[in-house]
Amino acid sequence: MPLTFTLDPSIDPALRDGVLALWADVSNAGGAVGFVPPVTPDEIRPELMRHLVAMAEDRTRLLVGHDEEGRIAATAFLSFNQHRLMRHHLWLYTVMVHPAHQGKGYGRALMAAAEEAARGFDGIEALRLTCRGGTGADSFYAACGYKEVGRVPGAIRVAPGDDRDDVHMMLPLR
Repeated sequence: MPLTFTLDPSIDPALRDGVLALWADVSNAGGAVGFVPPVTPDEIRPELMRHLVAMAEDRTRLLVGHDEEGRIAATAFLSFNQHRLMRHHLWLYTVMVHPAHQGKGYGRALMAAAEEAARGFDGIEALRLTCRGGTGADSFYAACGYKEVGRVPGAIRVAPGDDRDDVHMMLPLR
């Protein structure tokens, strides 16, 4: 069954808790979304709050995908570039699909929905994202049309002795 996507959903406790649960489940399954397992929703909460503040300040938008049972199954944050010379690029952050839905095409559906949303914003010419090397995420994003435009070797320290590349990717919208 396909996901139902909503851009800028109402933020209420159920949505907040659903995003926290998704973020913890993705992280604990080894997803590269800013944390390493084990992690709890309470440990993630401060980062989500930063995203919610950016949303309240109209700097960030939230895209949520609900599964056929109405549960949050996927999310992505779209953040407007704050640098005055780069406002024509939109950043994609915290791209997540619940581990139970891996392999169903939901990741591609999420990326297509994010691209569609970005095309709806005035003046946006490209989507940019970064991903953790060594996870296969860069291959997934490449299959979605993104091109690698930079790489910082060893920039992400997952654990002592486990440094990963910070891979920068971009999808032109024009």
